Amino acid sequence: MNLPDLKKARIRTDKEVEYIYLNDHYQKLFSGQKYFLKTYGCQMNVHDSEEIAARLESLGFNKTEVLEEADIVILNTCAIRENAHDKLYGFLGRCKHLKKEKKDVIIGICGCMAQEENVVEEIMNKHQYIDIVFGTHNIYKLQDLIINKKEKQNIEVYSCEGDVYENVPYKRESQVKAWVNIQYGCDKFCTYCIVPYTRGKQRSRKSQEIIKEVEELVKNGYKEVTLLGQNVNAYGKELKDEINFAKLLEEVAKTGIERIRFVTSHPWDFTDEMIEIIAKYDNIMPYIHLPLQSGSSKILKLMGRRYTKEEYLTLYHKIKETIPNVAITTDIIVGFPNETDENFKETLDVVNACQFDSAFTFIYSPREGTPAAKIEDKIPMEVKEERLHKLNELINSYSLKANQKYLGKTVKVLIEGVSEKDNTKVFGYTETMKLVNVDNACDKIGEIIDVKITDAKSFSLDGKI
Repeated sequence: MNLPDLKKARIRTDKEVEYIYLNDHYQKLFSGQKYFLKTYGCQMNVHDSEEIAARLESLGFNKTEVLEEADIVILNTCAIRENAHDKLYGFLGRCKHLKKEKKDVIIGICGCMAQEENVVEEIMNKHQYIDIVFGTHNIYKLQDLIINKKEKQNIEVYSCEGDVYENVPYKRESQVKAWVNIQYGCDKFCTYCIVPYTRGKQRSRKSQEIIKEVEELVKNGYKEVTLLGQNVNAYGKELKDEINFAKLLEEVAKTGIERIRFVTSHPWDFTDEMIEIIAKYDNIMPYIHLPLQSGSSKILKLMGRRYTKEEYLTLYHKIKETIPNVAITTDIIVGFPNETDENFKETLDVVNACQFDSAFTFIYSPREGTPAAKIEDKIPMEVKEERLHKLNELINSYSLKANQKYLGKTVKVLIEGVSEKDNTKVFGYTETMKLVNVDNACDKIGEIIDVKITDAKSFSLDGKI
């Protein structure tokens, strides 16, 4: 079996798009059958899974949370860190067993791992019980792949990165808040990051299409949208005659949606105009995720991040001074190749200076095909783990300190659903993205309500109406 050429561009025709979206000949072809969908990775993967679910249900499949009940299993994968690979291959053992017990079940792999050439080759050679493989650019082909499944593996991972398509069907997980893609891919090519290779170059949607989608969500009663992209504040840079991200934020604010968020930002593209627009509109939430990655300018240069420690701190303080009550969270990687104890100490110094509300922290994980993977890594794993532990202790202390500021205060919380741990409580988020568990408010789901904070922990708040 020959390996597909992952670099070959495949441009869809208007007729083909019309067939995939509009042809209802195969509606309910699999009526009564069940699908199991498991998602790994970032918000982009979660939103991709909403599209996958809609496409499966258009064929008649119903969702199940029980793997053994499924007639089709789709695993939507992540390629950012090695442990994502490990989790997938661990779960594939269960899928292989299911295939032995239930020969007609369809097993599918999609997402970022499916765009990695070595992974596709491994699936074809070592995991031949997997029936379909499709990449981040090929979700639109899912129905076709299922309908035309043959005895051999169906693989569709060609790069269509020049395409941006509209009118995408979604089965949204929430009736309260929604993801709205504003762009796909990334042009930054940070030396450790696999995303530009799995999701392709940056492609922005037209602003009028984004606004139309948000207006439709407002009409359908949604309270919150999160504008989604690998680097949202670079929005529109590759398009002619298109507005920038600051102006897009303003146009979305004018739709009247009650809450607007966005992820993820790159400090290099964060402009003064963006800061002013966020401060100007009450429905743009005072919450910014601003990845640091390292507090050492030397390591930042090796990472290809395009800013220094000093430039990051200048931006951080400018945001804090301009946007009242803003909460800022971050990402930090420890153990990047050649990170010395002094480099790590610089990261701790930046954390002490910024006192982030919270942070996602990781041990560096080399990804095959990225420039950083070629750098000799001399740091022992026990040193990396010790650094991560020390960093997390510091981050958690500042998270608790930030949350304790809310004690006794009344804040606005968008109630999203019933708590998984206690069905007498509901959960929601403040404007600054603090998780709040609320007593006796099950009739308030979908509403923004005033909640008095009664207790503060490192990762959440408790409150009452």
